[in-house]
Amino acid sequence: MAFVRPKKHLGQHFLNDQDIAGKIVAGLQGGDYKNILEIGPGMGILTRYLLDQDDKSISVIDIDGESIKYLKSTFPELENRIIHGDFLKIDLTKTIDGKVALIGNLPYNISSQIFFKLLKIKDTVPEMVCMIQKEVAERITSPPGNKTYGILSVLLGAYFDMEYLFTVKPESFHPQPKVNSGVMRLTRNSTEKLACDEATFFRVVKQGFQNRRKTLRNALKPLNLPVQINEHPFLSLRAEQLSVADFVALTLKIEELWKSN
Repeated sequence: MAFVRPKKHLGQHFLNDQDIAGKIVAGLQGGDYKNILEIGPGMGILTRYLLDQDDKSISVIDIDGESIKYLKSTFPELENRIIHGDFLKIDLTKTIDGKVALIGNLPYNISSQIFFKLLKIKDTVPEMVCMIQKEVAERITSPPGNKTYGILSVLLGAYFDMEYLFTVKPESFHPQPKVNSGVMRLTRNSTEKLACDEATFFRVVKQGFQNRRKTLRNALKPLNLPVQINEHPFLSLRAEQLSVADFVALTLKIEELWKSN
């Protein structure tokens, strides 16, 4: 098979620029892990560069049967490390033994879902390099106080150091997307566990950004928090003004009030 048809329902836009492919793979910094998993390899433009890394074990996963057939015929050296499946549904710990870095040109329509899955497997993933819609990549990597700073900026920022690497123009793809793409890198930080309850932290962050134009005093009302929390100085701010550390501190205060009530 010489060609894989890009499928609109899978959000496929195949990268066809070799220089960009090399730069994306070079974005992986390496480390004390032996496994790399590529998400949605398509026709394997990144895979070729990944296979040059002799010290790493490369696996790929794709939901598209046509891509799987192409990859098996083109990269026989991958043998049984070509996975036909949905990354959002696989149990990574049962699929690959040990820590695994992630890389891929992610479909725009499921990139957020992939990041929420990353949060669930954060202790297995030392780093991730991915290409997504530029606007989304800039939003995730933006600092507090920025209008694009949002839920994933905080949730991912709690466990990963994030960096926007470079922009990729539509003409580097087939078919061409209507927007620019952005390549970003996430590196697992030293936070093993938050100082507060993680589930409560997630609820506070998500609810805070649900009505991002409102102050947290109003945005957090659906959580039915103890009335004493209204005296906290953070409650007069909007969610976009709080850092990860601020959200942790706020969550700790909420937990403290719950216990005392």
